[in-house]
Amino acid sequence: MKVLGIDDNSDINMLLGTVLTASGHQYTSVTDGREGIKLLKQNPYDVVLLDLAMPEFSGFDVLDSLKKEGLIEKQKIILLTASSITDEEISELLKTGVRSYLRKPLDIDIFVEKIQQVYSGQ
Repeated sequence: MKVLGIDDNSDINMLLGTVLTASGHQYTSVTDGREGIKLLKQNPYDVVLLDLAMPEFSGFDVLDSLKKEGLIEKQKIILLTASSITDEEISELLKTGVRSYLRKPLDIDIFVEKIQQVYSGQ
């Protein structure tokens, strides 16, 4: 499985990369939302992990950009958030094409399970 991580925290990217690579997946990460959009336009990914709270160009901006360009439906996006986003706000995002979400700090077992579920369309 090819996974793209878009998170401004390089430590989280490194951890996710270690877990996913050890599980036999390909992992690419960027720390900037604009760079993430560029990669999504150039390459197909099976799953996208998207941090909502990033400086300058947030995960919300990434989602808005993908919606405007008609690309959100083609992505299997899992939101990663440590922010105080409400369940109602998450519910609204799930209606726009986001497939799932995980709250930080991540439980690695749940993380791996969630990736598999989203990838297989469950």
